[in-house]
Amino acid sequence: MKFIRTAVEGAYIVELEPHGDDRGFFARAYSVTEFAEQGIDFTVRNANTTHTAARGTLRGLHYQLPPAAEDKFIRCTRGAVYSVLVDMRPGSPTRLQHVGVELSRENRRALVIPGLCAAGALTLTDDAETFYLVSADYSPDLERGIRFDDPALAIDWPIPVTAVSDKDRSWRDIDSEEMT
Repeated sequence: MKFIRTAVEGAYIVELEPHGDDRGFFARAYSVTEFAEQGIDFTVRNANTTHTAARGTLRGLHYQLPPAAEDKFIRCTRGAVYSVLVDMRPGSPTRLQHVGVELSRENRRALVIPGLCAAGALTLTDDAETFYLVSADYSPDLERGIRFDDPALAIDWPIPVTAVSDKDRSWRDIDSEEMT
């Protein structure tokens, strides 16, 4: 695996290093050892998948407070999504900065999202699926979120957002949000 640092501290784009022959290829998609070599302490607690039917659908931006803060490792297995993370960590040198990256079946990239970073994804194709590993159990009482269209973030979504859940649309802007 190839780890590419992003502008947000502790967040990485992960590219596969395929070993191929006439049958296709093999590549390691996750390794505790390789994550640890990058200083990433990531213990898998859950594996989740999403299917989103329509292009332009946004899920997020969500995060959980400690002790249920979730590290995530997300990959798009069908179609394409624009995955965004926003650093919500108090005291972080990259607090309130965000990173967006296209994840697709074709580019086979993945994204490491540190705990206390809000995460969201906008589908760039119909019938998009993601698969992601999570380091903590879901705890509804500790869930928080921020608006995908918060002007303080100025996220440049690559296509128009055409569908958002009522829950995700109801999150407050950063300047009014109880962050921790």
